[in-house]
Amino acid sequence: MSVSRLTRCAVLTALALALSVAEGLAPLTILIPLPGLRLGLANLVTVYALCSLSGREALLILLARCFLGNLLGGNLMALAFSLTGGLLALGTMALLLRCRRLSLYGVSMAGAAAHNTGQILAAMVVLGSRAPLVYLAPLLLCSLVTGAVTGAASILLVHRVPLPASARQSRS
Repeated sequence: MSVSRLTRCAVLTALALALSVAEGLAPLTILIPLPGLRLGLANLVTVYALCSLSGREALLILLARCFLGNLLGGNLMALAFSLTGGLLALGTMALLLRCRRLSLYGVSMAGAAAHNTGQILAAMVVLGSRAPLVYLAPLLLCSLVTGAVTGAASILLVHRVPLPASARQSRS
C-alpha cells in the first residue's frame, strides 16, 4: 500500500473514530429506549471507503475503528458487538453496491439492518441465550430510519468529496 493510500486510510479511520465518539455523547437511546441503538455515523466512512476506495481498504478502516474505539473507550467486551455488526454490515453493503439498481439509501439501510442483526447475534453468543432476539424487530424498524439518514449523508459525501488525482488513477 502506498504512503498516500495509507495516509488516506488513517485519516478516514480517525474520522470514523471521531464520529463514533461524537455520536456517543448524545445517545439516540434517550429518544428511543432500545439497548445498542445508534445512528451509525461511523458508517458514513465505511460507505465512502467502499464507494471511493477499495473493499480491502474499507475493511482495514473498519477493523482499525472497531479495535481502537473499543480500546480507547475502555470497553473491550463491546468489541464482539462492534466487530460482528460492522463486518456483517460491510459485507452486506459491499455485495449490494454491485447491484446498480439499488441506491446508497438502500445500501445504507441494508447495512444498518445487517449491523443490528450482527449485534443481536453477538449478544446471543455472549449471553448464551436467545433472549436478545426480542430486540431484533424494533432494531430493524429503527434501522430503516437510521439507514436512510446515513444513506442521505453518504450520497452527499460520496458525490461532494472528490478523491485526490492519485486515487482516481489507481482505481482506473
